[in-house]
Amino acid sequence: MMIEPQILIAFIIHAKKASYFGDGAKAPSSRPGSHDLVYAEGDWRYLDSYFGGTDFLGQEVVWFRDEPVWAMNYHGYILRPDLIDATKAGQTLKAALAVETSQGRLLDNLEWTGPHGHYVITSKGDISRFTGRETISVDGVVAYALDYQGGLIKA
Repeated sequence: MMIEPQILIAFIIHAKKASYFGDGAKAPSSRPGSHDLVYAEGDWRYLDSYFGGTDFLGQEVVWFRDEPVWAMNYHGYILRPDLIDATKAGQTLKAALAVETSQGRLLDNLEWTGPHGHYVITSKGDISRFTGRETISVDGVVAYALDYQGGLIKA
């Protein structure tokens, strides 16, 4: 099954806005201890499932007609709790990623400064296969980081 990249990107952006960025309702845990955010529209379904809080590990998966077509794994962590906490990091991430997705971009290079720090995301590849890192610096010091990788799933 061939999925048009722009259609997939548009769905992922919409799902993120309806779940994580938009503080959407959490779904019942799919695994012991997981925090799950779900979104569905027509033939599309999205699940963001992660463990932890300040330091966390998770995966986003997209299904089309009940077939997994795309996934991304991520690991985020606070490096300097004296400079940023999980709440401020989360606020910064949501604001910066809202700017990126409002431009129709996803996992694209971006720099943005907000009240809690300077956000930078760097990514290599495209929606089919990618790796990247996002950071938040406070007073020039990297205080938070997240590493990610993912791409299309092919049978």
